[in-house]
Amino acid sequence: MTDFLLLLSTPLGQLGASTVTLGHVLAGAGALVLLMFGWLALGLRRMARARAEAADDAAEAAREAQARLVELTRVQSEMQGRMATIAEVFGSRQNELNKAISERLDAMTGRLGQTMTEQTKSTHESLAKLQERLAVIDTAQGNIQTLAGQVVQLQHILSNKQTRGAFGQSRMEAIVADGLPKGAYEFQATLSNGNRPDCLVRMPNGAPALVIDAKFPLEAWNAIRAAAESDGIEGQKAAAQAFRRDIEVHIKAIAEKYLINGETQETAFMFVPSESIFAEIHENFEALVQRAHRARIVIVSPSLLMLSIQVIQAVLKDARMREQAHLIQGEVIRLMEDVGRLDERVRKLQGHFAMTQRDVDQILTSTEKVTRRSQRIEALEFGVDHPAGADAGAAPPEVGSRTGSLRLRVVDGDD
Repeated sequence: MTDFLLLLSTPLGQLGASTVTLGHVLAGAGALVLLMFGWLALGLRRMARARAEAADDAAEAAREAQARLVELTRVQSEMQGRMATIAEVFGSRQNELNKAISERLDAMTGRLGQTMTEQTKSTHESLAKLQERLAVIDTAQGNIQTLAGQVVQLQHILSNKQTRGAFGQSRMEAIVADGLPKGAYEFQATLSNGNRPDCLVRMPNGAPALVIDAKFPLEAWNAIRAAAESDGIEGQKAAAQAFRRDIEVHIKAIAEKYLINGETQETAFMFVPSESIFAEIHENFEALVQRAHRARIVIVSPSLLMLSIQVIQAVLKDARMREQAHLIQGEVIRLMEDVGRLDERVRKLQGHFAMTQRDVDQILTSTEKVTRRSQRIEALEFGVDHPAGADAGAAPPEVGSRTGSLRLRVVDGDD
């Protein structure tokens, strides 16, 4: 025992200022074992308590699961009943829907058939009309081809300077000839200076004639169009400058050749055979128009020339009216004499009608008297006339006596 105590007091090491012995170690180990046993018992108690709680939770969960299973069974039964009801309702609705769809399909089939029939008929009619229109289009195409040939021919005509001048001359001559009477104009007349204008319109009352020139320089204009299609801005400017120069030269030539004092008017016409060219000149070449006005040259298009010819025609008609004024005056005097004689004869006829009316009135008076007498005769209104000098108060003689006579007595105041 002593040895055991000595063994327990045997130092094993130094821990700071304290000496660690075997007893200290054994005491710490025992305390540690006791502590471990306490922890183990506490853990076992906790595990038992957890198992009990788990068992209780499991039992509660089982009970809740059983209740939920019962509830699910009940809900399933209700759902089966509802599904059966829904299936029955859906079945009836599906039958109604199938019936309605069948009826609508039948109606749509009928309408579709009718529509197809009408559409087929309309298609046939449209095809017939289309065929007629195609025939018209074929005819129009033939006319267009003919017109294209004529345009090509016109282009060939306009490609030559002489034929181009003849084209403008022919248009001007047609307008003048349609608007003025013969003798009021002359084509290619010779002036005193030897020049021959395209047209010379003779004015009334000995006034100077009006000169119309139709030699418009179309080649310069065609050069402008060609430059606009192929060349650039510089080419267009050069073509416009050349056109302006040619027009100025032509205006100067008309003023020098055809404006003769006392023989022609102070103003001459320069005929442009196209309305588009006329509009282009007035829009883009205003300086040329002003230069022509200063030179007393009027640029006219076909419509303006036609209007001018109509004005000249009115002036010629007015001049002819003034020349024939004395003849018209004589005719008016003779017309007034005829009207006077007619008035005299109408008045005589009116007098005859007045006399005839008086005779008719007297005839009507006599007819009325005869009618009244006949009515009294029909009513047997008779009376006895008194002899001259008889006493008015004496009794009338007896009928059949020798001193009296029976006669009609008309009781009125007429003769």
